[in-house]
Amino acid sequence: MKKLLAVVLTVAMLLSLVSFAAASSLAGEYEIKVWVADKIKDLTEKQIERFNETNEDGIKFKAVVESQGEGDAATNMVNDVEAGADIYCFAQDQFARLLTAKALAKLGVKAAETVTATTDEGAVKAVTTGDGTMWAYPLSADNDFFMFYDKSVIPDEDVDSLEKLVEDCEKAGKYFSFDLKNAWYNSCFFFGAGCKSEWLTDDDGTIISVDDTYNSDKGLIAVKGMKKIVDSDAWNSTSEVSAFESNSAIVVSGIWYSKDAQKILGDNYGVADLPSYNVDGTDYHLTSYFGFKLMGVKPQEDKVKAAALHKLAQYLTGKDCSLDRFEAVGWGPANLEAQAEEAVKNDPTLKVVNEQREFSVIQSAIHGSWWDIGKVIAEEIQPIAADDVDGLKQVLQNYENKMAAVFTMSSAEKEAWTVIGMYNEADGFFFTDYSDGKETWTADLAMVKGDNGIWKTEQAWPMEAGVEFKVRQGKSWDVSYGNGGDNFKVEEAGTYYIVFDEAATTISLEKAE
Repeated sequence: MKKLLAVVLTVAMLLSLVSFAAASSLAGEYEIKVWVADKIKDLTEKQIERFNETNEDGIKFKAVVESQGEGDAATNMVNDVEAGADIYCFAQDQFARLLTAKALAKLGVKAAETVTATTDEGAVKAVTTGDGTMWAYPLSADNDFFMFYDKSVIPDEDVDSLEKLVEDCEKAGKYFSFDLKNAWYNSCFFFGAGCKSEWLTDDDGTIISVDDTYNSDKGLIAVKGMKKIVDSDAWNSTSEVSAFESNSAIVVSGIWYSKDAQKILGDNYGVADLPSYNVDGTDYHLTSYFGFKLMGVKPQEDKVKAAALHKLAQYLTGKDCSLDRFEAVGWGPANLEAQAEEAVKNDPTLKVVNEQREFSVIQSAIHGSWWDIGKVIAEEIQPIAADDVDGLKQVLQNYENKMAAVFTMSSAEKEAWTVIGMYNEADGFFFTDYSDGKETWTADLAMVKGDNGIWKTEQAWPMEAGVEFKVRQGKSWDVSYGNGGDNFKVEEAGTYYIVFDEAATTISLEKAE
């Protein structure tokens, strides 16, 4: 009996020591900064509090959770990794530039094994480089777009035909809101026709070339299909579901607006995958980009803090927190157990996400200049007659020329800073009245570098209060600055030089004398 008791006590002591060792290795309080989308800011704060109460390692996070959209978070991390958040969320297409900026800490072996075993296969691929290294935690598997519609206007039987949908909107005097002045959205016509646009990177994540077939016979099919909507008086170029309150019957957007769309439309809430368009007797299903929202951990000098942060990131992207986000804002989980929940499987909007996923291409690395190159296609084809094949081909040739120029820029051009914002490209000065919706952000104002390392526009420009702009490098969105994550906004009307301090990354206005 004494021997048995001794054995029991010995085992108990060993278990206690193991438990203590495990807890003491990471135990402590850590001050951290976390960036998440505004929609989940409050929820994330509660989830971190729950982690503090339930983790068995003795970890306590004193977290400052800030609202940062996935695109802005990535840009701000690239601009200044040291000042960036310890944990932050970003869209999949930002992955390569974050790797290049060394803004992501790689996962350990056990963390990578856990993610691989518990996560959507496509999401696992999205966070893994060619050498098998995993660099982020999948947050959601729903980052594409589809169609919300007002069932009181649009018959369910018409949702598969772009032509019928345009006709329905025209007859009802309603708008078809489709943000085709955005390269992400208008790409669905090209991918639907069989085109591709794949940016290739080296092992460090730097983009080195592109395989793009927009300028082709398939691309011509795409722009012919796009004209079916851009030529209609019903076309409205936005992805905001608030457009339903401004006479829209259809809005093409994503799951981030599903709760808002349901609230606005009520019993008339309709949702469907993207339709097909017909060119010369053949149907082409609109094929969207599909991606994942991801969570990254910033590299840390303190290895213990780094390990604690990875524990938190695993928790925030695990089953329970994924279901929290689904219930609160409708996001589709990347976690397999969460995906298997009946409520998730039966959610009508997520069903449509999965239907559209069958007509999608995975969104990978994208060069920051592509957004400007691709977004003008809809506007350029609009004044061209549908049967003017040469005119449409010229638009595609212009696109190809701009794509080629990305890789022929000189070192000086890549390093130069320019201004882009709300100004009239034709007249060459900032709008005094930009209420007509023409603020297209389509061209850059040159800046000159002074002897003091300060960049300044070549001339002063008249600007009204409220004009917004950013300063960017290499005419690309990979590195850009405004006011924090926002645009720089002119507070007082005047004629100004725009000044950029490259070392301090600050923007100021210098009034012309």
